[in-house]
Amino acid sequence: MTTHPIFVSDAEIAAIADGVMDLSLPKPAWTHAAHFAAACWLIRKRPDIAPERDMPGLIRAYNLATGVMNTDSEGYHETITQASLRGARAVLAALEDAPLPVALNALLAGELGDKNWPLAYWTRARLFSAEARRGWVEPDLQPLPF
Repeated sequence: MTTHPIFVSDAEIAAIADGVMDLSLPKPAWTHAAHFAAACWLIRKRPDIAPERDMPGLIRAYNLATGVMNTDSEGYHETITQASLRGARAVLAALEDAPLPVALNALLAGELGDKNWPLAYWTRARLFSAEARRGWVEPDLQPLPF
């Protein structure tokens, strides 16, 4: 299992989300765990933002600000983003009474903590196709559990 940082405060998680939104998060800090930290913060703490609608633009803008192009082979990936948001919502709903750091740490300790988790649901060829980067494609190995 992949080891992730342990998130200890809302402020620490907010700093990641704010850094993505204002394009100030250092590129090396935009890790798998940071993607989920930003998503969970937006879901739980920012009712003015609809992550499924707004996160794609946030990630694309952040990528460009850090020198990453959004193309058919790199940068923003719609299917992974939307699947990850579904997973984050499911974990947060199951742990709705838990403080955000506790819920995020639980998410990262589970299946979603492995950056390769989507490959249990999509073949590599389908997941990394241009079609899956540009828009949602259904899993071709098994349905998502959330």
